[in-house]
Order: sequence, then C-alpha cells, then structure tokens
Amino acid sequence: MIEEKLDLLGIKLPNPPTPAGSYVPAVKTGNLLFISGQIPMEDGKVVFTGKVSEENMETAQKSARMCAINLMAQIKREIGDLDKVTKIVRLSGFVNSVPEFSQQPKVINTASDLFFEVFGEKGKHSRIAVGVSSLPLNSMTEIDAVIEFSD
Repeated sequence: MIEEKLDLLGIKLPNPPTPAGSYVPAVKTGNLLFISGQIPMEDGKVVFTGKVSEENMETAQKSARMCAINLMAQIKREIGDLDKVTKIVRLSGFVNSVPEFSQQPKVINTASDLFFEVFGEKGKHSRIAVGVSSLPLNSMTEIDAVIEFSD
C-alpha cells in the first residue's frame, strides 16, 4: 500500500546512504526505530549544500524532501516493509541557515508534508525545526526520525 503511494508520487526509494561517521544508521528498541540524521545524499554525494536564506528557500525545501526520502529508505532497510510503520512519532529538522533566516519551519514542512501524504494519519508527528550554523558536509538540511512499527 505505501509502496503504491510512493509509485503514484513518482518516488523511487534510493539505496539508503551509509553513515559518514562513527555511528549506525538506525537503532531498534522494542517497537521503536531511531533513525540517525539524514542529509540530502544521492549516489554518495550531497546534492544540496550551503547556507539557507530567503533567496534559496525553495532549494532548501527540495533538500528537506530528499532527507525525508532517505529516511523512508532507511525505514525500509531496517524493518523490510513500509506498511509495518504504525506511527511517525517525531522528526527533528536542522537547517544550515544564515543568522537572519527565521523560516526553518517552512523548510522542514516539506518533509512533514511528504510523511503525511505517504502515511496518512500514521504520518502525523511531533517535530522541531531549528536553524544551525553548519551541518555535516555543508548540507542544507538534516533530519532524523523516531518511528513506531509493528512486527
């Protein structure tokens, strides 16, 4: 069912990115899956880099969407089937922004909206969206997630 929604949206999940540091991409405990921060990686390269400002907010929104797609790829790798997701519990969104930029929620909304669209009611989640002075590999955005799933 979820895979069909992704197909209708024209989304093909990539191979999940590998960690860029000394950590694991996800940790399962009970029925919760904690996914490490995902940046806008595609084929081993960061696609969207640099500081976010009013002038490039649309690009930053594309970056956040790519982070969400990479999160879904990690979910699928970890639990095998996206239909096992019972709840997207929380997203934490980080935006590599210039000091005067204050629209971080509008950037991360793109990821939240995609989770709502793909998972319906199960996709409604709690969230933070904050501006930071830098992110790994100079990426525009980074998003991590907590997911509840069934066996």
